[in-house]
Amino acid sequence: MHELVPGANQALPAGTLVIRVAGPFDVSALITDEGGKVAGDADFVFFNQPSAPGARLTGAMLTLQPQQLRPGASRVTVVLSPAEPGTRLGTLPAATLEVALAAGPTLVRFTPPRPDRETVLLLAEVYRRGAQWKVRALGQGYAEGLAGVARDFGVEVLDEAPPPAPPPVPAAAHGSVGPAGPPTPAAPAAGVPGVPSGVGQGPGEAVIALVNALRARAGVRPVAVDPRLTGAAQAHAGAMAAQERLGAQAPQGTSLFQRVTGTGYAYLSIAEHLVSGPRTPVELVDYCRADALRGAPFGAVWVAHAGVGRAVGATSGNVHWTALWAEPFSAAGLARTAVEVAELTNAERQAAGLRPLAVDPLLTRAAQAHSADMVARDFYAHTSPEGSEPWDRAAAAGCRHRGIGENIACGQRSPADVVRGWMNSPGHRANILAPGFDELGIGYATGSLAGTYWTQLFGTTGRR
Repeated sequence: MHELVPGANQALPAGTLVIRVAGPFDVSALITDEGGKVAGDADFVFFNQPSAPGARLTGAMLTLQPQQLRPGASRVTVVLSPAEPGTRLGTLPAATLEVALAAGPTLVRFTPPRPDRETVLLLAEVYRRGAQWKVRALGQGYAEGLAGVARDFGVEVLDEAPPPAPPPVPAAAHGSVGPAGPPTPAAPAAGVPGVPSGVGQGPGEAVIALVNALRARAGVRPVAVDPRLTGAAQAHAGAMAAQERLGAQAPQGTSLFQRVTGTGYAYLSIAEHLVSGPRTPVELVDYCRADALRGAPFGAVWVAHAGVGRAVGATSGNVHWTALWAEPFSAAGLARTAVEVAELTNAERQAAGLRPLAVDPLLTRAAQAHSADMVARDFYAHTSPEGSEPWDRAAAAGCRHRGIGENIACGQRSPADVVRGWMNSPGHRANILAPGFDELGIGYATGSLAGTYWTQLFGTTGRR
């Protein structure tokens, strides 16, 4: 396997290529000729247009068959953007691109330098030189968003879409459960025996009633309407309608997660649907149910509380929805989350033939304090605003370890997601698999801009 640096290239074998990027990201691709321009809008492959000749996008995985690209195509540029629109890439975990043959080992890996204020990254390009296909690492940031990148490559991007004509079709959707394109057919919620129509209820209450009927049929406990979540969801739906744009962050910088914690609701886990297009509760539920990932919160056993907001854009008439599905914070839940992260971390070490790490209460105290501090003071870094480093925080917590290492992450919604993200990043992976570390502490806090903030603090005692 080859580790690339920006500007480096590597020849690729013939065959179907699979390109993956793990983490809270969307992957897109632009198919161009030698002049660097697309032949038409069909050359832009993204979540609402997931395929073109020789290219298919499935979630964050791009499958390329270079020999089947359209005539004249000689380059495929892989583009990375945050899964949550409007998020700066610099606030998210490091992204790592992997290129492999289908059903084969990884051939090439590239982790670009962390961007700052950019919202889109030209990650790499797969290109033809003579009869040989190669991959080149780029790592070029864009601050203009995905639309700006598309325009530069020759894609026609409309600044303002016309209002949808009836009957309404979901125009766009996005949320923590993954990007969503147009829905595939699903059994209408109103046509399922035992599912209420929502008549006589407010839109948000009707959505939750529909979901609870589905949960009852699946043998899952119902969710309760929480007025704090409802207030946060309504405020956020109103903000999206006012700016006619989906996103987890309002123009003034307030994030959906800050709205939630600002109401006094402390969550352990949260999922959200940010959707525009469906006009009724039934249409919204049908839209979300049309995709297994998108509809996952409806049947998730951990969801206890919910709140739904609905607002209409004054200019376009588009309906904007925010639906929140949450598990309230508890000390037991926090402890369970930390244990799961530690177990997954040790599973990776044991798979590499290394001894497991012991959980140390002092490292845990320091790690938890750092996650809580990042949330409270709205920063994301190893160095705190006043300049303290991981070893400083460990010493302040009473640790006497001979060596200290730290991994941080934000935005991942589960222990499995965060450990997978760390293992896909060479620097974070090196900490997890460092033979010299023998103790570990885990920190986890929720809120602020990214929603979740994770800390792993590693220590060397020298006793093993």
